Amino acid sequence: MAVRSSRPRIAMLAGFLSASLAFTAGMAQAAETLKVGYIPVLGSSQLFVIDGEGWARQAGLDLQLVRFQAGTQAIQALSSGKIDVYVAGVLPLLVARSKGVDVKVVAAAAVEELEIVARGPLAAGLPSAGADPAQVKTLIRDFTASQGHKPKIAAQPLGSVPDTLLRFWLQKDLGVDPAAADITAIDIDAAQQAFLSGAVDAAVLREPALTVVRDRVPEARLLATGTQILDHQPGSVLAVYNPDQADRKIWVRTLVSLFVRATDLINDKPKEAAPFITAALAGGILKQDTIERALASSGSHFISDPAVLVEPVRQLQDFEVAAGILRNPAPVETLFDLEPYASLKP
Repeated sequence: MAVRSSRPRIAMLAGFLSASLAFTAGMAQAAETLKVGYIPVLGSSQLFVIDGEGWARQAGLDLQLVRFQAGTQAIQALSSGKIDVYVAGVLPLLVARSKGVDVKVVAAAAVEELEIVARGPLAAGLPSAGADPAQVKTLIRDFTASQGHKPKIAAQPLGSVPDTLLRFWLQKDLGVDPAAADITAIDIDAAQQAFLSGAVDAAVLREPALTVVRDRVPEARLLATGTQILDHQPGSVLAVYNPDQADRKIWVRTLVSLFVRATDLINDKPKEAAPFITAALAGGILKQDTIERALASSGSHFISDPAVLVEPVRQLQDFEVAAGILRNPAPVETLFDLEPYASLKP
């Protein structure tokens, strides 16, 4: 599947950023300090590029990055006002909105990040690409019968994007009760390690973990690709706390324009983006080649247009409500502010 990208004209973006810089210089004020909560996955790459290139500082923004292991953890910090900006999965934001937290998605970051990978008996006989749903359904049933226990699948906490998408896929695509699997809620790094060690039979993973798995467990097989789970599967987003406050409107537009610029660089010149992403994600453990291969794989599709996410988020919200995961949902449209991105269109 081809990478989907939104590419407003570079000249238009440059003009907008120049105006932002001129405004900052004219006001003779210090850089606006923004605390940005993120999770360490490839879907947050735009943030790493912006920080690494120094674009934010040039545009009058001082980004202080705060790392979390799951979007649900970042939501707790967001709800208490400890962070201003959120770069992580979109679904925990539905819970926050249902509880009255004023947060809105202003840009997308990636879609179809998550894939479901299996090893051992649960991967037996599967092709290297995503398997047929009927085949996977039979495999789960036969695994339980032959192994004497349900397949253990690692995901993140209830209400997270990985957990919801796993349950959605099992029920909607396979016609299998999610209770047919032993869904284990652990953080991102732990899920990867559990899979690599064989402590679980499958895991919901995204890049660069998927590339690491392919290197270290060559017999691993995909139970479902990102597209198979859900077309335009919503993943990482750029969201802002209290976005309508007068003092935030200017820097929100600036930050969105920077995300679009970073999206274009990642899609058009991934080798230029890779060093910044490696520095943020690898921690000296992964080589840049691994990150470059992760960028080139089908595991992540970098986009900017938040409007693309509205319908798939609506589908997942309906699923969470029906499953009892989400109560008192707010209308999906209220989660999105499409204007900052739309204003960048030529």
